Amino acid sequence: MNTSLPSVRRRPRALRSAGRGFTMMELLVVLAILGLLAGLAISNVTGIFGGAQASTAQLFVKESMKTSLFTYRMTMGDYPSTADGLQALVTAPGSKADRWRGPYIEGGKIPLDPWGEPYQYASPGSKNKGGYDLWSKGPDKQSGTGDDIGNWDDAPAGGSPK
Repeated sequence: MNTSLPSVRRRPRALRSAGRGFTMMELLVVLAILGLLAGLAISNVTGIFGGAQASTAQLFVKESMKTSLFTYRMTMGDYPSTADGLQALVTAPGSKADRWRGPYIEGGKIPLDPWGEPYQYASPGSKNKGGYDLWSKGPDKQSGTGDDIGNWDDAPAGGSPK
């Protein structure tokens, strides 16, 4: 006697395997959705890091360098000149080497801004008349534009120290 099931009850092999897996179209739809979600996540992370970069630059120009420049001023009698720049905090200026007690920056190296550019310095400052101007050129890496981040309080938009 034949113990196999009648052919009417058996599913064809193609139907059985299709029921167990995903079709190519379903996989493509899932990959497209994952791609969209990844794109949204990356764009949000970029915005978060962009804000953190601006905050880091602002903290550096308004607070971090204040102590180093003040100590230099107390030792040397005045802030470094524009010509000497921030480099005077790590190496003695030629004309004042006898009074220099630095380096005035930990690590002996002037850090770059969050966009990989050197910080800008002017003394006497055009924004801070009795002191110095210290600023980052910001994300556009151009001095004198509205995204400059400086140690002054009320800078006009697009203004920059000269």
